[in-house]
Amino acid sequence: MTKFFGILSLAALMLVGCSGGDGGSNSSANATPASSNNAPATGGDFKVALLTPGPVNDSGWCALAYEGLMGIKDDMHAEVANQVTKESEIKEAMRSYAQKGYNLVLGHGFEFNKPGVEVSKDFPNTVFVSSSGSETSKNAGTIRFYLEQSFYLAGAPASKTRTTGVVGMVGGPEVPSIKSTFKAFKAGAESVNPKIQVLEAFTGSNDDVAKAKQAAEQMIQKKADFLIHQANAGAQGVFNACKEGHAWAFGANTNQNDNESGVVIGSAAIIAKPAFLGVAKVVKEGKFDGNVIQLDMEHGQIDFVFNDKLKSNLPADAVAKMEEVKKDIVAGKFVVPKDKF
Repeated sequence: MTKFFGILSLAALMLVGCSGGDGGSNSSANATPASSNNAPATGGDFKVALLTPGPVNDSGWCALAYEGLMGIKDDMHAEVANQVTKESEIKEAMRSYAQKGYNLVLGHGFEFNKPGVEVSKDFPNTVFVSSSGSETSKNAGTIRFYLEQSFYLAGAPASKTRTTGVVGMVGGPEVPSIKSTFKAFKAGAESVNPKIQVLEAFTGSNDDVAKAKQAAEQMIQKKADFLIHQANAGAQGVFNACKEGHAWAFGANTNQNDNESGVVIGSAAIIAKPAFLGVAKVVKEGKFDGNVIQLDMEHGQIDFVFNDKLKSNLPADAVAKMEEVKKDIVAGKFVVPKDKF
């Protein structure tokens, strides 16, 4: 992966407060530090908890957060904990970790943003950071992964490769962050073929493999020959349906190109480990000020990775088109659309 953003640059981002929005006016690489009253944690006293909406062995969204947590543990010798937390349990779990003296509580998903801000008011010595969202407080902020960039790139070769003129998107819960990536995929597909039909379905679950497979099968029956997902553990159902229905799939959140189904032709990936590590270091130094941090392709935290074993199934001009747009995104010449949430 090229152009890793690096811990020092991310730390600079974390020191600038930001109010709401979609990341367009958020922190930047040229940000200047702001003051903070948070006391730094001492060596062996630093404790970090991770809350995920599903199991961390999902090879996707939750797995990448766990990788980040392990990076914090190994690099900073921190005491860490993690648990799967359903929406009704979020505030209770956050309060529990704060009461136990945890310095940082990471909630991995849009649904953790508002609860983190609310709970933060009662626990000023704990920092709460969610992966997505726009609400902040002095000791609560968010990481905004600009995953729309790689979803847009996936849409281009999907639209150009085959002749059915139909592609599909399978999501879990219908939340703003997922809907925004799907809009970007659709925009990427339509940029190549304005007449392409883009199907969309939400299962309502982060980890229901059967529902995800059923949704994918219905799309394939409607002649969809490329599918992308935002289904966490349910993604395996999408991959299985593609294998049985002779369609291609795109991985999401992590590099899923090696999935045993053999149908993942490329992945829209987040490079999460340095991001989480950067947040933790700023918190430990007592320099955190609640803000929204955009992590993007320009700084190496977002990428689209082709499966070298399957890439030859795509027309050379489709790959070339995607690579050209990718260069423009990295250079800041093209801005991928994204929602405010």
